[in-house]
Amino acid sequence: MAKTNQWADKVLALIKGGNSAASIAQIKVAPSVKDLKALHTAMVIGKLTGRWRDVDSAIEDSLALLSAPRLHRSP
Repeated sequence: MAKTNQWADKVLALIKGGNSAASIAQIKVAPSVKDLKALHTAMVIGKLTGRWRDVDSAIEDSLALLSAPRLHRSP
């Protein structure tokens, strides 16, 4: 299993490469909230938020879904 920072780095590379469909697919199956927050932080640091609105909304939606207590993913 990939480490958290590796998952975020790989998805960030997809985003930077312009493959938003693949990055959204990865965001939807994110391992945890911590991974999504790491990706969001990396996007803020890299000043990438706002460029791909569909990616931003996918991150927000996945954070909301995974933050719900009943919808967490098992390891």
